[in-house]
Amino acid sequence: MSQTASYDLDALRASLDGQVTGAVDTGYDNVRRVWNAAIDHRPVAVVECVSAEDVARTLAFANDHGLPVSVRSGAHNMSGAAVADGGVVVDLRGLNHVSVDPGAKRAKAGGGALLGDLDAATQEHGLAVPTGLVSHTGVGGLTLGGGMGWLSRQAGLTADNLVAAQVVTAAGEILRAAEDENADLFWALRGGGGNFGVVTEFEFRLHDVGPLVQFAMVYWPLDQGAAVLRLAREVFTDLPVDHNIVFGAVNAPPAPFVPPEHQLQPGYVLLVTGFGSPESHADIVDRINESLPSAFTFSTPMPYVALQQLIDEANAWGQHTYDKGCYLDELSDRAIEVVTEHVPRKNSPSSIVLFYRLDEAYSAVGEDDTAFSGGRSPRYAAFIIGVCPDPAILDAERSWVRGFWEALSPHTIGTGSYVNAMTEFEDDRVRASYGAEKYARLAGIKATYDPHNVFKLGANILPAGAAG
Repeated sequence: MSQTASYDLDALRASLDGQVTGAVDTGYDNVRRVWNAAIDHRPVAVVECVSAEDVARTLAFANDHGLPVSVRSGAHNMSGAAVADGGVVVDLRGLNHVSVDPGAKRAKAGGGALLGDLDAATQEHGLAVPTGLVSHTGVGGLTLGGGMGWLSRQAGLTADNLVAAQVVTAAGEILRAAEDENADLFWALRGGGGNFGVVTEFEFRLHDVGPLVQFAMVYWPLDQGAAVLRLAREVFTDLPVDHNIVFGAVNAPPAPFVPPEHQLQPGYVLLVTGFGSPESHADIVDRINESLPSAFTFSTPMPYVALQQLIDEANAWGQHTYDKGCYLDELSDRAIEVVTEHVPRKNSPSSIVLFYRLDEAYSAVGEDDTAFSGGRSPRYAAFIIGVCPDPAILDAERSWVRGFWEALSPHTIGTGSYVNAMTEFEDDRVRASYGAEKYARLAGIKATYDPHNVFKLGANILPAGAAG
């Protein structure tokens, strides 16, 4: 780093309440680290902001020096977009507060809060925000891209439950966005990604959930894959809205409830979660086993917070990862053939393929009610995720993911995908994900709040009138 840049960082430090870490400072390698170990970006500075004012001053510094900007909440995105290589990281980890108003069924979460922070605070009152499946994911990135998980069928996306946000724009303005204030910005925040500003606080609508839920893991070996996927398709035809099933291909965990002969072995699972009565859940699990007897079934009540942490260990920090996703309007026999053909070809036992069912409350929201990058018709969201504890096999696993995704593409809805499941952000795929009409609307809002495209990392929306 040059002497001038060092002096500039000292001046930035003097203007902030938060901490600034440059490349020559102690702790630099720790603060620039992200969840995906395959990412090794080296920013000029990581600025740990503790207020919206800190964010505004950091943006001014980056703009004055022509430095790219990234925003770090949980740093869980596989692309590493949270850390600007050669730029300034607006690090929101210090803004991790959560407050709950149980009477109004509202929660406020800082831009650096993790899903686990939000779950813990809301579950003290038997309430929850619909979020994702990994508790160390950042609330910010998940919400701005959409946010889907166990509660999507009965309560919609995370973005569908956002009621207001505090946003710092590229020009340093601190705004409130809601239906009754800066409504265009509020619309764009609900699915438009991090294109429109830095959200320093989210306000969410809460739902009655837990504290106990019913969970079952139903497992079959690889050779029954086609039958399992056809069964999953059938179960969803009359699955009650207070139940959800995430299903796909995994290696069975080395857990005490797994028979020794199946531990760490590849196979297919239905993860059946019930938010209603234990009897209703047991009936669904029994019907599944009557239709296709499993190799083993583990069923138990568990706290909702434990459900939200269920796959944390499998998604621990420090692994080398790569993924691609898509939507399917149906799980056709031909799509099932593609899945069962490609699953056995994976190189890493940690790699997985998951399907989420999106219907009911998800589909009750109008296509144009939010900026979310996916149609609202009932569908499956597919995630092909390469997870490599050993970096030596990442290239092979990346090829496996891409080949799998390409083979599945003829059976998908269009060429776009869920923006939170993108590792690369090709402009044509981003446009396809939103569709021409929605993209144009987003581009117009982008031109209002970020005309110079300061927030360009990730699934970028170009400001209207900008060169493509």
